[in-house]
Amino acid sequence: MSMNGEVAARLNEFADLLEARDVDFKPRAYREAADTIADHPEPIEELAAEGLDAVTAIEGVGEGIGEKIVEYVETGSIEELEDERERLPVDMAALTRVEGVGPKTVAKLYDALEITTLDELEAAAQDEEIRSVSGFGEKTESNILDHIEFARESQERKLLGDARPVADDVLEFLAIVDGVERREVAGSIRRWRATIGDVDVLVGSDEPETVADAVADWDRVDEIIETGPTKTSARVGSMRVDLRVVTPEDFGSALQYFTGSKDHNIHLRNHAIDSGLKVNEYGVFDVSDVDDPESGQRVGERLASETEADVYEALGIPPMPPEMREDRGEIEAALADELPDLIRREDLRGDLHTHTDWSDGRATVEEMIEGAADAGFDYLCLSDHAVGPGVFGDSGLDDEDVREQIDVIREAAEEASIEVFTGIEANVDADGAVGDLEDATLDALDLVIASPHSGLGGDDDQTDRLVAAIEHPAVDVLGHPSGRLINERPAMEFDPEELGAAAATNDVALEINANPRRLDLWGSAVQTAIDAGATIVIDTDAHDPREFAFLRYGVHTARRGWASADDVLNTRDAAGVRSFLH
Repeated sequence: MSMNGEVAARLNEFADLLEARDVDFKPRAYREAADTIADHPEPIEELAAEGLDAVTAIEGVGEGIGEKIVEYVETGSIEELEDERERLPVDMAALTRVEGVGPKTVAKLYDALEITTLDELEAAAQDEEIRSVSGFGEKTESNILDHIEFARESQERKLLGDARPVADDVLEFLAIVDGVERREVAGSIRRWRATIGDVDVLVGSDEPETVADAVADWDRVDEIIETGPTKTSARVGSMRVDLRVVTPEDFGSALQYFTGSKDHNIHLRNHAIDSGLKVNEYGVFDVSDVDDPESGQRVGERLASETEADVYEALGIPPMPPEMREDRGEIEAALADELPDLIRREDLRGDLHTHTDWSDGRATVEEMIEGAADAGFDYLCLSDHAVGPGVFGDSGLDDEDVREQIDVIREAAEEASIEVFTGIEANVDADGAVGDLEDATLDALDLVIASPHSGLGGDDDQTDRLVAAIEHPAVDVLGHPSGRLINERPAMEFDPEELGAAAATNDVALEINANPRRLDLWGSAVQTAIDAGATIVIDTDAHDPREFAFLRYGVHTARRGWASADDVLNTRDAAGVRSFLH
């Protein structure tokens, strides 16, 4: 694990504090640098060790920001950032998670009411103090109060995209630890939920003390929170890692139990009881007629424990992927031998939603095509933003820009080893209208994505708006349908069954946006949409070739929605994709 995420968080905080003081230009530079560093493949601490030139070689990182990065890596703090914190001593990250509260709002509320925390913000709203501040009113106060709980909950859970790399590093480290016979992640991270609490890791070993000592000595560990004979909790960067050690013969049953979900395990336990069995973290036991004379409890013979497959088979149930274990009918499907053959990463053949430096991307047309070829894709669609509300930095393309870019893309495609589609990502307006481009421009493109970028607040049902976009004759894909940003902005309300039915009727694919900040659609909505007949597409929304790696998060999200390869548009070859497009 690198410090990239940690450094990016500090730069984003710096940007917020500068924006709160109404400083021009600098906040955007800090945010762009933060985005680039968060996605950079090399550990920022290694580059900092090489010197300032190595850090400023990263695109978007100038000398001033580079110096602050080196300072943070070497000392753990940035003097200028500390000065900004003293000037505005607030919990900026927590407060700006409240919908409608940006850095400038935070500054106004601090100046007027000395609000520094979520609790203070909630108390002020409940006491009707916010409406008295100039520029605020009853509606703003009510909206803030409505969204505080979401902001509070978002503090408690980490993004899968931040947690999974830590888990991967822990597993890689454990592979070389003496005495470790088996290892795997457990809990919600193994089920690939969009957010997780802690990184849960299970180890099979007869030497728990050796494992605990090795973890304590690992150079990635910042703090040992607690340690005991079979469990060690450590802080790795911003993540808590809970490592549990069991005997190798108990590993399978423990892995099943600690993977969950809770509802899945309760259903499994009830099924076991109905079959005269007992299941727990130590195995599956036949308790039909065996009693312990001292306790009066039925203890029985252990039938399985070593592998998860053994556990499920002892219960008369075919094993099922961890992503499905949410008690949404998977046990019934397994008993009826109706479990789907879930999609795999290797089934995907291309990416149909990506951006270049023509809009808000960070790479050229040629670099994105080359990166897609290096990633093993058969095809790529370049779909920059169309001009319209909600587009970052007014970076969208107008009709003339689109026509010019089509020529550039087609010229680059002639030299490419993969097929390249021309596309656009147009905004879905509040009434469901699609973008600000002429129909002739849309018709000239291979693929049109319609995505909501504006009008994302409020609690009103948005089904009609999204269905209207689906019914537009030029639209091929509905992009990130809910508009959510996990832990930052809640999802819009809509009916996934109605959305799926409309998509099926109009031959429009519903997107799983694989960016870990979005994962939109999510598992249960995917399952409902597929049941309604919809086709799914898994896209990265990549703004840089490195973000093609996000596809794995999209695939596992699709698996959480019971998607098979046949349900997903971009498992088809290029000709198959073209036959789907309008």
